[in-house]
Amino acid sequence: MGRFGLSVALATPFDGAANIAVDAMIAQAMRSLAAGCSSVTLFGTTGEGSSIGSDERQSVLAAFIEAGIQPSQIVVGVLVAAAEDAAAQASHALSKGVRNILLAPPCYFKNVSDEGIFRWFSAVFSILGDQARDIIVYNIPSVTMVPLSVALISRLRQAFPGIVTGVKDSSGDWPYTEKLLAAHRDLVILIGDERHLAKGTRLGGQGAISGMANFVAPEIRRMAEEGQDDPRVEDFVVELLKYPVTPAVKAMVARLTDDEMWLAVRPPLVSISGEGRNQLALAFDALFRTKVA
Repeated sequence: MGRFGLSVALATPFDGAANIAVDAMIAQAMRSLAAGCSSVTLFGTTGEGSSIGSDERQSVLAAFIEAGIQPSQIVVGVLVAAAEDAAAQASHALSKGVRNILLAPPCYFKNVSDEGIFRWFSAVFSILGDQARDIIVYNIPSVTMVPLSVALISRLRQAFPGIVTGVKDSSGDWPYTEKLLAAHRDLVILIGDERHLAKGTRLGGQGAISGMANFVAPEIRRMAEEGQDDPRVEDFVVELLKYPVTPAVKAMVARLTDDEMWLAVRPPLVSISGEGRNQLALAFDALFRTKVA
């Protein structure tokens, strides 16, 4: 398989009844693929995956495939604490032929050891059995409070070759990213923090799963696939980080689509204020010198 490329960390729209607006979600996926993304990631952090239940996931995945999005263009995020639940969600997605599973560690218990995390991943893979393949482990300690050490990743890949095939690094910690790339360049290393994406690509990173690809996919693609610096993107990340990131990304998608439905998020998240949306729009236009809407 070639380079991973760019996968949009697809935002999830909700209608007035707080149900997933599947048609709008598929339309956003199609726009992202047309704009240069090679795949879409469903139910990740930007997609509010921890707030979306198993039945909903199955319905959305079926609708995506029925709409003509190939399973090989789909990555599915799994963000749950119980190994049995993680395996069940991954099993269903893998049975449909999806490209990868983006698997976060359990995050209810804090200050856990590498040994405990290793045993949790081992339990998930044991339940999956022969289905287990193409797992991208997800390091996002700002959310999970469970960092995945470089040593733990070494142990996982050695114990589960062909199963643990990649890492999404959303640590935002450049020294960690450098160590990860140096130790595991033959894994699919994906950079989650766009401020580090271009230089990570130049050091051997294979792409990104990016929330910003929801609204600036061509720019992110050049960073993820060609290692081209884009100070505009890096500066806009700083603006996004002034707000809770997922509602901020959805505010930008609402502007892109001219559809305020995209502003809705599920509890415990709340939408950002109108003032916040205006500030993001001003910052975006100042950097990119063009209106999105």
